[in-house]
Amino acid sequence: MHQTREWLDELAGELGSNDRAYAHRVLRAHLHAIRDRISVEEVAQLGAQLPQLVRGIYYDSWVPAHTPVCYRTVDELLARITEEAKLAGETEASLACLAASRVLRRRVSAGELEDVLAVLPAALRPMLGGEQGPVDVRQA
Repeated sequence: MHQTREWLDELAGELGSNDRAYAHRVLRAHLHAIRDRISVEEVAQLGAQLPQLVRGIYYDSWVPAHTPVCYRTVDELLARITEEAKLAGETEASLACLAASRVLRRRVSAGELEDVLAVLPAALRPMLGGEQGPVDVRQA
């Protein structure tokens, strides 16, 4: 429970909020967007790195037979996150995605994240922390 609160508080801070419910919606949508785009093997490997309650969020409603989902563009990724997290639009989804990516980058082993990013389409990698990592929009 403590680790999950830490993750949500860290993400809320990245989002410029102290609303754990908002952070939970964003984390859930972000993890599901990644989970549904990668292979079952990679899903399991990433899931093994997550704290128990975050792992529950990650696996919630997962149907392995329906994965991987083949969205290839940033617009498709952001539309997915916007809908699931109930965000205002793609701009908010973009900021939320980058914030969640920064948290994952700090909390999950670099090797596992690189494995996950390697199986994603090149267009999605920067948004999810690949290549040069997510852009820190607060400094842009």
